[in-house]
Amino acid sequence: MTDRYINIFTDFGFKKIFGEEVNKDLLIDFLNELLKGEQIIKDLTYKKTEHLGSGDADRKAIFDLYCENEKGEKFIVELQKSKQNFFKDRSVYYSTFPIAEQGKRGEWNFELKAVYTIAILDFRFDDQDKDKTVVSNVQLMDIQKMKVFYDKLTFVYLQMPNFTKTEDELETKFDCWLYVLRNLHKLHDRPKKLRDKIFEKFFATAEISHFNPEEREEYEESLKYYRDMKNTLDTARDEGKIEGKIEGKIEGKIEGKIEGKIEVAKALIAIGDNDEKVARVTGLSIDEIVKLRKKLGKQ
Repeated sequence: MTDRYINIFTDFGFKKIFGEEVNKDLLIDFLNELLKGEQIIKDLTYKKTEHLGSGDADRKAIFDLYCENEKGEKFIVELQKSKQNFFKDRSVYYSTFPIAEQGKRGEWNFELKAVYTIAILDFRFDDQDKDKTVVSNVQLMDIQKMKVFYDKLTFVYLQMPNFTKTEDELETKFDCWLYVLRNLHKLHDRPKKLRDKIFEKFFATAEISHFNPEEREEYEESLKYYRDMKNTLDTARDEGKIEGKIEGKIEGKIEGKIEGKIEVAKALIAIGDNDEKVARVTGLSIDEIVKLRKKLGKQ
């Protein structure tokens, strides 16, 4: 292993940085930068990540991280390594668990604490994402009035492949967070713009040489899984592109041949050949030639 720092998109790496009690100040700082202007989190409590539905037949949800701040507001923080059908649906489904658990028996006025679902994505929702959106903030909205209808349910999606700033282009602390999330495993030295205390702890936590043998073994297993999965997905994607190109070429040739036959048929019809001869020469069916003759007659 030649990397100096862990890959944060592995399960081990993500939970090492953000999921340990001793490092919760890292998560607090990241969330405060992400939600700047909306939230100031002073403290977080880690809660159990496995949640069961209300009945035996209900599905369960397992979050990567689930936290609660000092005001009782809930934070689901998810890392998604690969593109997944209906991921938006899944994130909405997950948000229902911290909503439902706030229900109270007996008299209750239905007041809820805010729920935030934050997804760090190692893919784009749409490969043709022309505006290269990095951060998407989503809330319930009154479409006619074009204003937020309900601000206690928030989804934040970070499309990390769309963040392409270099170290020299970093302007804000949040830029710095996105930069290390995107590039940590590629770095050999700590960038000059990331010299404050919180990033000093971040890099010390992420340095592989600081791991004990058990942590190192666990990380290597997690990294192997991540690489195998990425290779499998990349291969499938490449094969799909190749297959699409082959199908396109075949369809193009077929279309070209059909168009050529039609042009020959038009010429034969023009000089007065009957349908049987035109069919024999071009390979078109009698019905196709009759339709073509009618079309030419109308023209």
